[in-house]
Amino acid sequence: MDWLQHNRQAWNADAAAGGPWSTPVDEAALARARAGDWQVHLTPKLPVPREWFGDIAGRDLLGLASGGGQQMPLFAAAGARVTSFDFSEGQLGLDAEVCRRAGLPLRCVQGDMRDLSALSDASFDLVFHPASNCFVPDVLPVWRECWRVLRPGGVLLAGFMNPAVYLFDHEVADASGELRVAYRLPYSELELPAEQARRRAQGQPLEFSHSLDTLIGGQLQAGFLLAGLFEDHWFDDSWLYSRHAPICIATRAVKPG
Repeated sequence: MDWLQHNRQAWNADAAAGGPWSTPVDEAALARARAGDWQVHLTPKLPVPREWFGDIAGRDLLGLASGGGQQMPLFAAAGARVTSFDFSEGQLGLDAEVCRRAGLPLRCVQGDMRDLSALSDASFDLVFHPASNCFVPDVLPVWRECWRVLRPGGVLLAGFMNPAVYLFDHEVADASGELRVAYRLPYSELELPAEQARRRAQGQPLEFSHSLDTLIGGQLQAGFLLAGLFEDHWFDDSWLYSRHAPICIATRAVKPG
């Protein structure tokens, strides 16, 4: 089984199990969103500033690798015209089911985040891309495709892992209470047989690190202008690394026009 299909199946399993990224929003949250009271996350803990969005009512919004029944239904309830694009049919199914029950329109498209050829040029006002590009080995195609599908003046909101996270063996660190450098960057579980075997055995998706050159510089290279940035930690103190440093970064980038 290749890594892409393994990751698809891992996220399908997470959707079936109701993992933290696959727990749909409830009716109360949708009711608040309809009234204009909503918040969403690109990273684990901090909500995205509302000023990063502007008014999304009546705007075309793409949720990129963002399935799971969480953000997309809220955007739809807030009045956006939403397309959910995800490689996992299980994650897409959660978005579709929540919206179906709530009577909210939603378009679902299954595909690889690096190839948005199913979507037309300049067809969206906003792309919402939570921290998920750690599940593909190359991130530059993601930024180029986001640029292509956004209209001039469109906004890309993206979350991604701090590259430094991948220097450490976190299972050992959490057990020993010490952080020790274990890996070279860039990190790829395709090049780490023992770690790849562990992930496959546990049904977890394989991960890859990316440099700041490609995560932030890659957005600039694609043509975006960086307009906002914040860092974030894990949900709680259970992850040793997160007690010492942020694990994620979120950016707001604009396509000039």
